[in-house]
Amino acid sequence: MARLCETDGLTDDQTEILKAVRQFVEKEILPVATELEHRDEYPTEIVEGLKELGLFGLMIPEEYGGLGESLLTYALAVEEIARGWMSVSGIINTHFIVAYMLLQHGTEEQKQKYLPRMAAGEVRGAFSMSEPGCGSDVAAIKTKAVKGDDGGYSITGQKMWLTNGGSANLVAVLVKTDEGADSVYRNMTTFLVEKEEGFGETAQGVTIPGKIEKMGYKGVDTTEMVLEGHLISADQILGGEPGKGFYQMMDGVEVGRVNVAARGCGVANRAFELGVTYAQQRETFGKKIAEHQAVLFRLAEMATKIEAAHQMMVRAARKKDAGARNDLEAGMAKYLASEYCSQVVEDSFRIHGGYGFSKEYEIERLYREAPMLLIGEGTADIQRMIIGRRLLEDYKV
Repeated sequence: MARLCETDGLTDDQTEILKAVRQFVEKEILPVATELEHRDEYPTEIVEGLKELGLFGLMIPEEYGGLGESLLTYALAVEEIARGWMSVSGIINTHFIVAYMLLQHGTEEQKQKYLPRMAAGEVRGAFSMSEPGCGSDVAAIKTKAVKGDDGGYSITGQKMWLTNGGSANLVAVLVKTDEGADSVYRNMTTFLVEKEEGFGETAQGVTIPGKIEKMGYKGVDTTEMVLEGHLISADQILGGEPGKGFYQMMDGVEVGRVNVAARGCGVANRAFELGVTYAQQRETFGKKIAEHQAVLFRLAEMATKIEAAHQMMVRAARKKDAGARNDLEAGMAKYLASEYCSQVVEDSFRIHGGYGFSKEYEIERLYREAPMLLIGEGTADIQRMIIGRRLLEDYKV
């Protein structure tokens, strides 16, 4: 029996949920993932299955129609899903971040309006910070909301890298607002923008141009969003008060980093499974390649990295669940898991030799998927900056 990525101290409910997710991955995702990925096809049937499992409402409280589970449960479910196909976990992640932001920062009216339908998968969430010219420099965004005489706002600008941009019908959008604050960070506001699913003009003043072609992370739609005088009421400001958007987004991204760490663990675990299986089947120089010390050592390093990343991800999730600050732990988990994932996938690719370069073998897909984790929810360098600054706080002399 496989021993990697085990988690101690789970409740019976958590164990049953994760068992159901793993069975779903084995039956519904792994058999079709590579084919769908090569076609860059949205996994409609898989998403419907996730709705039936209740995963769109996994962390939404029961009072709003969800399962009310912890971040740890969610992260472990994501780990399982990413083991099957990382793109599917991305569909869940952006939805979850919007639900989390609503739960933590939304008004009661906003929670009642959206969370029950999000739990059912009827409302699908996406969130948007980045723009074509700013990348990790969130303070440099240019999209702006101008307040009108009627108290509403007009939003104009261009947003970039929206996961679920086409399939979502609710987008949490970070924009600049002139609140007269002395800090650029207190002049940002999160708006809840409603739109139709699909591409083209999906709401008044909102255009989703089409899918961005990517080297990996296919199936899931990644898009731009162009806003041209989109009129929106003040009721759609997350939390009802302008000027808090940056801090709301950072809170969402913090739990998103735990998710990315979980995805890294899942992808790496799958790469190891493929590598250790192939190494015991392929023969060279009269014996299985797993018996060659070079390959055996590579497998040992892969497994150790996966286990270390998994335990760090679990720690970060549990700290957040306990109500403690976890930006240090989340940053470390995301940084380590994404770096190790890239290394483990490459090692598995090397074990496969020439066959790893063939689209017939699953490792080829993983090799193109892993790099996204080095960038998503903050690059490796951003994580090191966060980690370093927090360490200086803790060890100040």
